[in-house]
Amino acid sequence: MPYLIDGHNLIPKIPGISLGDLDDEIRLVQLLQEFCRIKQKRVEVFFDNAPPGGSSTRTFGSVVARFIRQGKTADRAIQEKLSRLGGEARNWTVVSSDREVQANARAARAKILRSEVFAQELESIRTGSPQDVSEEELTVNSQSVEEWMKIFGIDPLDEDE
Repeated sequence: MPYLIDGHNLIPKIPGISLGDLDDEIRLVQLLQEFCRIKQKRVEVFFDNAPPGGSSTRTFGSVVARFIRQGKTADRAIQEKLSRLGGEARNWTVVSSDREVQANARAARAKILRSEVFAQELESIRTGSPQDVSEEELTVNSQSVEEWMKIFGIDPLDEDE
């Protein structure tokens, strides 16, 4: 399930990143790239106040960053994206703690995830918590251990060693 993210709403919820940082947006994009890589997800993140010259869209792997021109808000751009998605909006998750953004997501039947909750998930990825290891990786590791035990002549069933 892909995500639509209210970027400037999420940034203050992530430890170590502040809206006052010069590189706050790119740091969030980097975290989102890691999230997408590990979770095999797609993300569109929306930021207010694009640099002079208008809005722009930049793609960073599975992360699409949309910089919204002045005079328009990221909240409005998320609402427009949900409208364009139509019935497909129900297959998307909107990440924001902004009540208006949540109301628009609810109206479009998209799933809603508060920024605080999503920030915790990003933090667990950043700190490398064990929940990020897939069952397949554990199986491969278990097999590797058994193979190495055989190479070194250790019987994995022998508890006396």
